[in-house]
Amino acid sequence: MGQGIFSFRPARTLDRIVARLTRQPPAGEVSFWTFDDQAARRAAQALLAARGIRARFRSSYKPLVTFFREEVAPGFTAVSIGYPVHPAASPRRFLLEAYPLPALLSPVPVDFVPAPQDDHYTVSLTYPDRIQQHRVLAPNRLRRDATGAPQWSPCGWIRCEDPALSRPLRTDYERIFDAALGAVARRDWGAQEPFFEELNLAVTLPARDEPLGYGDEVLSLSEAMHEDLYFSLLEYFGRLTGRAAGDRRLRPGQIVPELRQGQPGLTISLRPWSRQDRDDAGDQQAGTDEAALAAVTRAPSVTRIGRILEAIGGDEFTARSGAGRIVRARHVQGRGAPVMITAGQHANETTPVMGALRAAMRLRREGAHFTISPLENPDGYALRGRLVRENPRHMHHAARYTVHGDDFAHRDATVPGEELDIRRQALARTGAGLHIDLHGYPAHEWTRPLSGYVPRGFAQWTIPKGLFLLLRHHAGWGDAASALLERVTGELARFPDLVAFNEAQLRWYRVHAEDMGCLWLNGFACFVTEDDHCATPMRLTAEYPDETLQGAAYVAGHEAQMRLVLAAHRAWQVVAPSSPQPFVAANTASDASIASL
Repeated sequence: MGQGIFSFRPARTLDRIVARLTRQPPAGEVSFWTFDDQAARRAAQALLAARGIRARFRSSYKPLVTFFREEVAPGFTAVSIGYPVHPAASPRRFLLEAYPLPALLSPVPVDFVPAPQDDHYTVSLTYPDRIQQHRVLAPNRLRRDATGAPQWSPCGWIRCEDPALSRPLRTDYERIFDAALGAVARRDWGAQEPFFEELNLAVTLPARDEPLGYGDEVLSLSEAMHEDLYFSLLEYFGRLTGRAAGDRRLRPGQIVPELRQGQPGLTISLRPWSRQDRDDAGDQQAGTDEAALAAVTRAPSVTRIGRILEAIGGDEFTARSGAGRIVRARHVQGRGAPVMITAGQHANETTPVMGALRAAMRLRREGAHFTISPLENPDGYALRGRLVRENPRHMHHAARYTVHGDDFAHRDATVPGEELDIRRQALARTGAGLHIDLHGYPAHEWTRPLSGYVPRGFAQWTIPKGLFLLLRHHAGWGDAASALLERVTGELARFPDLVAFNEAQLRWYRVHAEDMGCLWLNGFACFVTEDDHCATPMRLTAEYPDETLQGAAYVAGHEAQMRLVLAAHRAWQVVAPSSPQPFVAANTASDASIASL
């Protein structure tokens, strides 16, 4: 199983509080804010009440949302909320923390206004016969994050009848997080990247996930811990190597927080890479025709992906991943201007895989010229398959990058291409002028509660906002880019289900988040950038909120991805230069082209 390097088993905070109050009952009521689920907090409260002790237990995580779920009487007809503004946090930080409250309360109107206080929400509830006023504590304190920067972050709290005795409470949740970062920081990792194959952080937490009843939203302390540990350690190793924040060329190795149910605990170990793939018996015989693919309700196994690629036909070409897995692709030679279709760069984004395969099946039938590489990061995909066994509805960003810990599309010529070689070969085979690059992003809120709440460097991705497009193009290709986007969005706008999906998500996004600052075409958000570093004159990227989807929602996701590919291919046949680049030999792509894909 690997080499253990650290272990920590803190006492559970709720147990400690119950034991202490039983030994020394308080004179009056005392309130606690902890990182525990509703059922556990209620059980602790009831146990103390049976002993004649008045105590209240509330949630440190998303306190406003949990206040409405646990303490507000129904029947109100309007809500007004003053949200805190703190100088150490972004102006809309607490407005984001209130997500998705307006959606949960709809159709009751909710009005948000910034308020001068920095530690409370003020809540006014209008009932038919009265107005109720509440102050909802948002317990936070300044913490140093993995880069050493101060962050205004949620924390445990104690409040007594004497306000002077109110103070932060260091909970088991916070202690586990701090212990993990401290143990990693104390170790000598040497100077050579990568520092390990797998750095495994096995964390047990007693808190259970609590679905909110809106979309894919859930209160998940386990998922929040996974996300905060993973990105905090990326930031730590980035700082250790002197890299700029967010440099995706960082190669520490594979960082894997694994969250399970149980009493609070942490074990850190160094492990070799896992070379097992998830393979479902049902996928062995599943159909590969278009109708069968349209009904796939979850991320397919590697075996099934391979069978679909065989059904697509054409010429196979391959590359090798960092852990030695085969990256498979197909070149289908047909008519018209060729395109390059890729998916699975970030392996926890799974609707692109099925969307790309379905589109390729359709394009083959139509006689198009294209390459298809639907799973560019099989090592990350294998890790995702391992993690979803325990937590099928989590985002699992630990599976986002490669086993080296880098984003292969950002590699330069100083490191082996590995996964990136599949794109080099695709470009060399076709000379494609358009790269259709399918991606996903979280289908529910993404938080880092112990590092300032809002994910550093990913603030625009914290809550879903429907399908949107990014187009990068070379200088001189601006008019062609505009024409392509106009045609693509115009075609997508003809699908009422997709339009309604976007409108529903954007409605709530606009309440909580900043303006997207984008171009709007036919109702779709588009971001256009001139970028001569792209290997193709144009690269169109689709972003669909998908990382946790299953069932009908997953089907809708890969349907949207397929539609995008087909629309982009059709648009490119009109927009592409009349004299396309010639077919070139498979070994002519330059290092500069590899680095820019």
